[in-house]
Amino acid sequence: MASPDSHRASTLTKMITVMLDGFVAAKEIAGDVNGSRFAYILSPIRAPEPDVAYIAPERMHLLKDRAMQGGPDIAVEIVSRDSKRRDYHEKRELYCNAGTREYWIVDPIKKAALFLLLRDGAYHAAELEDGRVFRSTVIPGFWIDAEWLFAEPLPSGYDCLQRILAV
Repeated sequence: MASPDSHRASTLTKMITVMLDGFVAAKEIAGDVNGSRFAYILSPIRAPEPDVAYIAPERMHLLKDRAMQGGPDIAVEIVSRDSKRRDYHEKRELYCNAGTREYWIVDPIKKAALFLLLRDGAYHAAELEDGRVFRSTVIPGFWIDAEWLFAEPLPSGYDCLQRILAV
């Protein structure tokens, strides 16, 4: 059974989904953004459901109605007290082995975000501009300010999207 989300984790998931989905729609990118409750079949016994995921246009043929065969191009996990080990270790290894090009770990408990990029079969932490801005290598033009993720109160995903699109 999955651990229950905190209100903060639920709001972060919604915020990131709004930013990614809104950006893809505004830029008319043919990729697909999914929330949790959609599985990615990575092995006969492993099919994680990331909190937010993005599938690039060139891999849409792997997307089926009930699951995708293989990992998403971007997987986002929002850490909860019960999911630390899974998110930082187990899922990191699973997504890496599946070829997920970006793995974002957003930890509201530590107030930290880790953006991992797949290079040469291993994940490497992305360098953030000014120590806080991550620019996606998967979705051209998409960026996120990590400070938004830990602001009190959280800004709306729509307001953040407008800032992203304004650049």
